[in-house]
Amino acid sequence: MVRRLAVLLAAAVILSGCTEQRLFAVKAVAAGVPSLAPFFEEDGSLGTDETKLRPEQPHSGLQQGNTPGLYGGTRKPKVCDVDRLKDFLTDPGNRRKAREWARIVGIAPDRIEGYIDDLTPVLLRHDTLVKNHDYKKGEAVAFDALLEAGIAVLVNDQGLPAVKCSCGNPLQSFDKDPEKISVKFEDGNKKWDGYEKSDVVTVKPSPQPLERIALVDVDDPDQGINRPVGSTGENDEPFDATKQHAVPRLAGMTFDQASQRLSGLGLAATFADGLPPGDAAVTGSDPGPGTELRFGEAVALSVADGGEEPGTPPKPDPSDGPSTDDPASDDPTSRGPTTEGPTTDGPTTEGPTTGGPTSSGPTTDGPDTDDPDTSGPTSSDPTTDRPTIGEPTTAVPTTPTVSSTPPTVEPTSAEPTSAEPTRSEPVTGEPASSEPGSSSAPAPGEPAVGQA
Repeated sequence: MVRRLAVLLAAAVILSGCTEQRLFAVKAVAAGVPSLAPFFEEDGSLGTDETKLRPEQPHSGLQQGNTPGLYGGTRKPKVCDVDRLKDFLTDPGNRRKAREWARIVGIAPDRIEGYIDDLTPVLLRHDTLVKNHDYKKGEAVAFDALLEAGIAVLVNDQGLPAVKCSCGNPLQSFDKDPEKISVKFEDGNKKWDGYEKSDVVTVKPSPQPLERIALVDVDDPDQGINRPVGSTGENDEPFDATKQHAVPRLAGMTFDQASQRLSGLGLAATFADGLPPGDAAVTGSDPGPGTELRFGEAVALSVADGGEEPGTPPKPDPSDGPSTDDPASDDPTSRGPTTEGPTTDGPTTEGPTTGGPTSSGPTTDGPDTDDPDTSGPTSSDPTTDRPTIGEPTTAVPTTPTVSSTPPTVEPTSAEPTSAEPTRSEPVTGEPASSEPGSSSAPAPGEPAVGQA
């Protein structure tokens, strides 16, 4: 019996070792190195990469597409020739390639032109995992790839890489375990400076469609570029990337709501182990509320292990730090931080019958309607004027924005605001009308940014 147990144990160890050693091959794709079998000849006419851009160390391996500063931009001439790509794929002589390209993207061939018009050119700031596609013998051939920082790509309105600019290859999300990859440097793609396997990034969809993307100017990291989705740089707006913003109180929101709230302030949401479900209840943050951070810096969120519903009074958490609420207020109505719009300079109407949004922005983004707790702040009925009743210190989220654009106005003190959510509609990329992304002129002290 002892021998039999020893044999079984040895076999289990061997099998375990084999399982751990099973890795997924990933082909390294260096900036500026032509592909061997691209959809479009890589002669520099379709797009160019920024070959001297070193990879940035990411906040985490998984990042959502609305993360501020995930991508970069430049004031140099455009790095993606979108019009040329459309002409190539709509040319009758390239009909077969166009069919395969559209099949990978998931659209009909006659929708290619409109699809490309909705994409936005950016530069990768991190070594990024994707599913790439070559074109061989009349068919698209998929392969997992690690794109070097500095490569120019077109991203969709969820912040996902969709096209590699220099060759027109369609891209899809990486769908394997990023912890079990083996990166292969071959076919002229040598290991680049700054490469670290532990620093590669996988991009997940933004919780809500984006209307603007907040980029870091790769030529001047102290400057930001606010770029409308579907534009190629002609409508860029600059902003000061050194400006700091206070971490808001996030406990009681869902993870997606907290992510959007932080994104609207120009801050990144991270989680210790991958990404939790979007409706997971946030219980605290690190650093805590009131901490001043500059554009693109990260806030690590903690969520309930299970059982807690979003909108319920959170358990005490040391990461919450001192409250910015008025301690003398005994108003039983649930309160949260005020909206970041510059037009909200004072407390909003305190009555429970307030029926409108508190922000003067062009559109508002209501909380995620997938929130299972209909008694919380994410009620799907935008016309119900019902405040959330809880303990005096219950933090109820205000309307989170989806835009990755930071506001230009420091957060106001957390005075009582209306607790009802606004309508859930596609959001603007701006928290308010006077933010850098929506202003017709840059904020004082901010240099103008040209096309990228």
